[in-house]
Amino acid sequence: MNEWLSTIDCSAWVSAALIIAIQLIIILIVFTIIKGIGKRIISSSFEKMSQQRNMSPGRAKTLEKLANNAFTYVLWFILATIIIGLFDYDVTALIAGAGIVGLAIGFGAQGLVSDIVTGFFILLEKQLEVEEYITVAGIDGIVEEVGLRTTKIRGFDGTVHFIPNRNIESVSNHSRSNMRALVDISISYDENIDEAITVLQDACNQVAMKLDTITEGPNVIGVQSLGDSDVVIRIIAKTVNMEQWAVERELRQAMKEALDKNNIEIPFPHQVYIQK
Repeated sequence: MNEWLSTIDCSAWVSAALIIAIQLIIILIVFTIIKGIGKRIISSSFEKMSQQRNMSPGRAKTLEKLANNAFTYVLWFILATIIIGLFDYDVTALIAGAGIVGLAIGFGAQGLVSDIVTGFFILLEKQLEVEEYITVAGIDGIVEEVGLRTTKIRGFDGTVHFIPNRNIESVSNHSRSNMRALVDISISYDENIDEAITVLQDACNQVAMKLDTITEGPNVIGVQSLGDSDVVIRIIAKTVNMEQWAVERELRQAMKEALDKNNIEIPFPHQVYIQK
């Protein structure tokens, strides 16, 4: 009799475990479907919003990533609540516990609250957006994501920096409006300055016709400084965002070739050996 009851108990336990396993599989499938559908809805919503309200693509991507993060956090919390409910745990206690955890965060984890509040004002004031070139907390790079707690920046060497929002005390945004390409070129004191400026301006005009990323200039503005062994001439141009470095490289090459062609010397260090 005891063996028979034991067999019944074992069968009931296996049956209950099987039911729970099936329920878990169904819940995870539904979770995956809802997550995918939700992200598509968020993506399409921000795409339509950017078109209707003339929102910049960078800001649309920034808000989209933030909305996806918030949606994912809420969805995971709901999933955890449902799974715990499968094991006959009082979900009300879990929700009450979440409220207590929220209070603990408010009083104890002030850094986390500061991250969220700072991130909110960064987005509200439009200080930075995804795909912009910025400098924050001594780090410069391209913004990849602005989250509830951290801002993700990819440096030009490929390094990804995760900066807590509370550490963003000031933001230097290099991607608003046109950027400036600045090049200094040196000539010898023995050279004719007016002739050198004319040669350099001709080279700048050729570069301007070649590159459509230049919005203004390039212009030779004149002598910038007098060095120990050289006269420094400055050239300035305005370019579209993130193209200033390419324009500077093109200008340096064109000016070097133009100076060489016209036999204008670019000074370099000399060493003189005196034998006694």
